[in-house]
Amino acid sequence: MRSTRERALWSIALALLLAAAAAAWWTADQWLPQAGPWADQAWKKITRPGPDTLPPGQQAGQARAARGGASEPLPVEPRKCVQDGRVTYTDQPCPKGSREQPVDGAVTSLPK
Repeated sequence: MRSTRERALWSIALALLLAAAAAAWWTADQWLPQAGPWADQAWKKITRPGPDTLPPGQQAGQARAARGGASEPLPVEPRKCVQDGRVTYTDQPCPKGSREQPVDGAVTSLPK
């Protein structure tokens, strides 16, 4: 069993923690826009560490494997073909009679 003094100390610590959590929640709209990007970056670094977190001996080998071990070909850039007011996106050359325009925005490719 805890002494009276120890129980009082833990009660005060708990009350201060609850007050700090309530103050953080109450003022979140003021500090969250500045802390949000930093927190996202820290979370990504913690959960998905990159090659900079490897020991010094393994960093060079990892970079060499990433450069030389590419077995898949690079993806082909999409093309936007316009013919008679119709727009077609393809990874092949545009058909005859259509004109190619630059692709603006994001293109989502679906599996075959």
